[in-house]
Amino acid sequence: MTLPKLALSATLGLGLAASLAAVPASAATPDHTRSAASAGYVPGAEEKADTDAFIKAVMKSALAKRAKAPSLAAAVTVTYSASSAPTFKSVIARSTQIWNASVSNVKLKEGSNPDFTYREGNDSRGSYASTDGHGGGYIFLDYKQNQQYDSTRVTAHETGHVLGLPDHYSGPCSELMSGGGPGTSCKNSQPNAAEISRVNQLWANGLAALQKKDLAKAH
Repeated sequence: MTLPKLALSATLGLGLAASLAAVPASAATPDHTRSAASAGYVPGAEEKADTDAFIKAVMKSALAKRAKAPSLAAAVTVTYSASSAPTFKSVIARSTQIWNASVSNVKLKEGSNPDFTYREGNDSRGSYASTDGHGGGYIFLDYKQNQQYDSTRVTAHETGHVLGLPDHYSGPCSELMSGGGPGTSCKNSQPNAAEISRVNQLWANGLAALQKKDLAKAH
């Protein structure tokens, strides 16, 4: 969920230029809080592609882990670090508990050598997810936005991107990925049944599809 709506290309080109200057490719999935003027906003193809890039990067890293330990249980473990977001440590823990209690085919775990990290600070875009397109990424949690909106909802929403869910701002408060669409009064931090089903489907079948595609490229 981000405060003013910005074109993603401008956001990425200007706002992330300094931090990602040495990275060959990058993507961000900013979450734009709708104002009355943008109530009909629907994410465009470019934003959808950027979301997909972030998801694929995290899944690629998880796939590499599974390849090294094929005897692991069906659930894929995705590791994160909250060390760069100390203000939100307890909120991140709650968000992780929410997702781990909801889905079965992927589990989030805090640890070393993370697949993605959480960061905190001030950014006019609000909170967003970003990746270098090569298995590394982070979720940025904006101070101001987390004061205006329910912080657990913001964090769980951003984490939903890591698990494969795109924004759907026109959805109701009961839909976690509707983000800031329902307004600041929305406190729901739980994914609904459709979102839970989608994540389980992605990590049961999407990971296998990605593996098949990578194997095809190798031959």
